[in-house]
Amino acid sequence: MVDATVTPIERGTITTDVNNILEGAVQASAGKPNPEFELAEGPVYNLVIDHPEATILWDTGSHPEADAGHWPAPLYDAFEHTGLRPLEEDLADAGYDVADIDRVIQTHLHLDHAGGLYAFDGTDVPITVHERELKYAYYSAKTDAGSDAYIADDFDLDLQWEIVHSDREPLLEGVDLLHLPGHTPGLLGVQLELDEHGTIVLAGDLAYSRPNYDDEHPMGGGLLWSKRHWIDSVRRVKAVERRRDADVFCGHDASDLERLQEL
Repeated sequence: MVDATVTPIERGTITTDVNNILEGAVQASAGKPNPEFELAEGPVYNLVIDHPEATILWDTGSHPEADAGHWPAPLYDAFEHTGLRPLEEDLADAGYDVADIDRVIQTHLHLDHAGGLYAFDGTDVPITVHERELKYAYYSAKTDAGSDAYIADDFDLDLQWEIVHSDREPLLEGVDLLHLPGHTPGLLGVQLELDEHGTIVLAGDLAYSRPNYDDEHPMGGGLLWSKRHWIDSVRRVKAVERRRDADVFCGHDASDLERLQEL
């Protein structure tokens, strides 16, 4: 256990077709061949983990110009992000400066999670990422294959990458990194052992919303790199939850953001 605190940094809201969040959420039938589409909102948030050994930033959110051409227009149309602001401003509102950040844990490099890395361009701040994620991000952004959710300008910078290779790796006292492939090949979860709260698992986009985790209802659209890997990762986290009586937090769930604000 470690005497650390977790502070959420709100970064705006993404609105998308509910079928991206929950596979088959809206389906046609013989009696209703043209069902109305349904849009759903979810928060984008980062976290500052104040640890005795370092001040850690968990993810960096979307680029502040996502709506002004930084994101390809079709992607912004599919995943509209309102409330965009520079990372520096959102940190400041929570009482932090970029200079306060000693290290960054980048859960993955999708455009709504890696868009604030520009703030660490040319610095010596370690950016922790899984080997498989970094490779897949470059493969996707630099070729016509892979996923279109990666933007090279988000991460193809002068950054001090700190590469994770294993399925579980200790980072600091009470902070362990968990490789949770499924949403992407190299998604990293974070297991924290907190003096005041016990075990929490920051599952990130392993689960966009609670039904993805609680009901093992897969995400839809292009939000799963591998369904087989995803279900294995969900059940791995559930094993930690049972064994450690852990609290698990999902990546874009409003109720989970509220719970984090109450830690």
